[in-house]
Amino acid sequence: MSVIALLTDFGIEDPFVGVMKGVVLSIAPRTQLVDLTHQIPPQNVALAAFHLLTAYSYFPLKTIFCCVVDPGVGTDRRAIAVQTERYFFVAPDNGLLSWALAKESVQRVVELRNPRYQLPQQSSTFHGRDLFAPAAAFLARGVPLEALGPSVAVEQLVKLPFPLPEKQGKEIRGAVVAIDHFGNCITSIHSDDLPKAVQSATIFIGSRSLEGIHQTFADVPPGSPVAYIGSFGYLEVALRNGNLAAAWNVQVGDSVTVRVQQ
Repeated sequence: MSVIALLTDFGIEDPFVGVMKGVVLSIAPRTQLVDLTHQIPPQNVALAAFHLLTAYSYFPLKTIFCCVVDPGVGTDRRAIAVQTERYFFVAPDNGLLSWALAKESVQRVVELRNPRYQLPQQSSTFHGRDLFAPAAAFLARGVPLEALGPSVAVEQLVKLPFPLPEKQGKEIRGAVVAIDHFGNCITSIHSDDLPKAVQSATIFIGSRSLEGIHQTFADVPPGSPVAYIGSFGYLEVALRNGNLAAAWNVQVGDSVTVRVQQ
């Protein structure tokens, strides 16, 4: 049984996700569908890329990731499918896949051009239903990737620049890349970017600061800010039992600096 993981900005109030699932199951009825998330803010390709980066490797080998955050739908942007050594990805070529693919060994890329593996009646605004869901479903049925369309060189794919941290002396400078459902602020600073034995540190986020990198929320009193290494390995800043993004007015893109004292 093949697994298809869906990632979109469609939300759950409208029927779009359900229709995509209907298309998949009409083509490949034994497919197991997983909702990675459908709550990406509209057209936020970078956040979709980050969530895919942090999540995809926890799935079974050969999982097919069907990712639709597509502000360029109906334009000349490419619709692509990618096969790596471990997984398959189907998405618009707008950078959404670039951070995940940087961690993978890409074997081949194709543009979705073969009408045999698309819906016969197509809309200019719902390629999730008409192009991406069918492509994922036919891959789940065992159709080879190269049957979906002509090859594309991996070097030609659109790439999003990852906000890599900068190190200057005892400071590591990054940015907030995501804010989760709890208001916890996820930064671009990975645990690998920090010294292995941090005795003390000051974290500056936006116009605020806090002391120390802790193990978990309970290391500070309720209502207090806390910095910690989150479950995906990135430095996060939260408010215990509260919403730090709302309380401190933090936005995605705000600067984050860690000043380390050994």
